[in-house]
Amino acid sequence: MANEKFEKLGGKIKEGAGKVTGNESLENEGRADQTKAGIKDKAKDVRDAVEDKANETLGDFQAREDADR
Repeated sequence: MANEKFEKLGGKIKEGAGKVTGNESLENEGRADQTKAGIKDKAKDVRDAVEDKANETLGDFQAREDADR
């Protein structure tokens, strides 16, 4: 997550530098970096949620299995 924050910050810096210098390509690259960082961050959130649910389900299954013994 920290890596995405740095990537997003770098994108903001690129975007700002592009605006100041009139370099539209650098500005767009900065926006793309920010978008990519945001997508990575959200993907990690989804992965964590799925992992939590899988662990919860596995725990429920193991509890039922133990109760049957």
